[in-house]
Amino acid sequence: MKECCEPPPLTLPTRSERLALIREAFRLEWFTIGWMTIEAVVAVIAGVMAGSLVLLAYGLDSIIELASAGVLMWRLSVELRHGQAFSERAERLASRIGGALLFVLAAYVTAAALWQLWGGTGAEFSWPGFIVALVAIPTMRWLARRKIAIAEGIGSRALRADAMEAVTCGWLSFVVVLTFVAQWLVGAWWLDGAGSLAIVWFLIKEGREAWSGGQCCC
Repeated sequence: MKECCEPPPLTLPTRSERLALIREAFRLEWFTIGWMTIEAVVAVIAGVMAGSLVLLAYGLDSIIELASAGVLMWRLSVELRHGQAFSERAERLASRIGGALLFVLAAYVTAAALWQLWGGTGAEFSWPGFIVALVAIPTMRWLARRKIAIAEGIGSRALRADAMEAVTCGWLSFVVVLTFVAQWLVGAWWLDGAGSLAIVWFLIKEGREAWSGGQCCC
């Protein structure tokens, strides 16, 4: 007699279904590249003009997601050209590159935030940065959900790591919006540095998962 809690058997996608998922993943990565280009340009320029570390870190994270999208497109193209068996090495390399990029950003944000808090410097309110972060919240939620679904379908840790970067970007967007609203209401100079430090936990968590190559379908 079977246990009532026994999980149902996994149903692997057929070759044609897998190819359809990979093509959808390509479309999502092209969308990621387009949106992250806009997000990075607006956030970095606005962050420099306003002297906002949280906005600058947000823009740099967008640049890292651009690099991650490029790596993912390379990994997917390897499978399309050579088949699933040839994509395993590309899978591990893509996942580790994504993790390393997140670690680099976490180190930069930590050092810059501590320097800003030590120097007692704040930031000005930026409408362009606020608007792009506000729009990114629902956009990243939708993008992450689709990437996670496809990652589970094709068993890709690298795509899962890329999806987690979209999740992180969504939380970063929330932190940016919350920081600017709090700055506008309270006017405390230290909120920009504190907000950027709140980002670091997400970066380290997702960087560790990507580097260790954790299972994508838990």
